[in-house]
Amino acid sequence: MSKSYFRPIPAEHGHLQLAGGWVRFSQFEVLRRGEVPQITDNAPDDVMAALTAPRAPLLGLALDRPRIMGIVNATPDSFSDGGSYDGLAHARQLLAQGAEILDIGGESTRPGALEVPVAEEIARVCPVIAATRSKAGISVDTRKAAVAEAAIEAGAGLVNDVSGFDFDPDMAATVAAAGVPVCIMHAQGIPQTMQDNPTYGDVLLDVYDALAERIARAEAAGISRARIVIDPGIGFGKTEAHNLAILRRISLFHGLGCAVLLGVSRKRFIGSIAQVERAADRAAGTLAVTLAGVAQGIQIHRVHDVEETRQGLALWRAVTGGDR
Repeated sequence: MSKSYFRPIPAEHGHLQLAGGWVRFSQFEVLRRGEVPQITDNAPDDVMAALTAPRAPLLGLALDRPRIMGIVNATPDSFSDGGSYDGLAHARQLLAQGAEILDIGGESTRPGALEVPVAEEIARVCPVIAATRSKAGISVDTRKAAVAEAAIEAGAGLVNDVSGFDFDPDMAATVAAAGVPVCIMHAQGIPQTMQDNPTYGDVLLDVYDALAERIARAEAAGISRARIVIDPGIGFGKTEAHNLAILRRISLFHGLGCAVLLGVSRKRFIGSIAQVERAADRAAGTLAVTLAGVAQGIQIHRVHDVEETRQGLALWRAVTGGDR
């Protein structure tokens, strides 16, 4: 029999608490490659432990409720805004709107993007980090160990590596030595080519296994699982169908025993489904996908439109009692 994967099925009156958060469940969807999913009331003890253990706080924030990470692109070629604003001014605007974490990046990872030299990337991100470090938790969005090291010195408390330690062989050791948490994302390929022809056997299970391997690599480097956040990498080497397959069953990833970050903000598949051409006009579609992720217990939401997300979460909490 092929390997079994246990996805917790959210249920309003479930008797189990998912990852110490707001979602409850009682049953599991058992997934196996090439087989029809089955429903069960039982799972192995290690799976139960991973699914129910509360997640460690991140940047001083308890993960018993959804958290908003605002995107600050200190780049001239972001897919969403084209570098049309001043990074520091925008960071301050996002903080005023309710961002609890700022994710500051100096290298675009949009499809087709080219690599930025280390010195230039450092020059883009470090001034913004230093100016905002006392205002919120700061994440640096980088694939490069030298940039991460400089950003941590400037005040970043989280490294968000979209390559999942695949780009720079020194990144894991750098993060381990600094003692900061890290977000490990799944991507198939590199930004220049990742959307050329992404293929998977079973995208949900393939991404799960790839993240499990990356977590093991991080632990081997001296990074404890409590300091690891995972991101399934929506839109990174994935078609629209791949993205939807992951989103429909994203609660599976809680089985890895880490907090989960979701980054869907303004992405192309939202525009395709909603028939919205301009990325900046996709806030409503982004909020819909975000709330679908919240319903499956996803703790951290990386967004451009902080005010709209804050409003959506406030109404979600009022209607569902999701913060109790």
